[in-house]
Amino acid sequence: MPDTLAVPPVPSRYASVTATCRHCGTALPAGPPRQYCSPPCRQAAYRRRASAARPAPPQLPPGRSRASTGVYQCTGCGQRLAGERRCPDCNLFAQRIGDGGHCPGCEEILTITELMNIS
Repeated sequence: MPDTLAVPPVPSRYASVTATCRHCGTALPAGPPRQYCSPPCRQAAYRRRASAARPAPPQLPPGRSRASTGVYQCTGCGQRLAGERRCPDCNLFAQRIGDGGHCPGCEEILTITELMNIS
């Protein structure tokens, strides 16, 4: 009979779990805890996450300039212009007097504030 009793090795409670690479699925090498087996796998996983996380940009509404909705008045002749910043008769720049356009009833060029005061 031996002098010491042989103690059977205690199995690890994690023996059935084998760590695998999160990108390629191969078994991870022994050593410090890690999630990927190699730097290329880590980089490929990052690129996959980064491209999947980026949503498509929202569709922008059709472009419209501020000048297209403005009412202008020529400083030289006093003519009102809808959406034009330069008087076609005087060739002078007109002064912006507000937002508006052509009146649907009389086709006169009115600003929104003038239209609200008429009612």
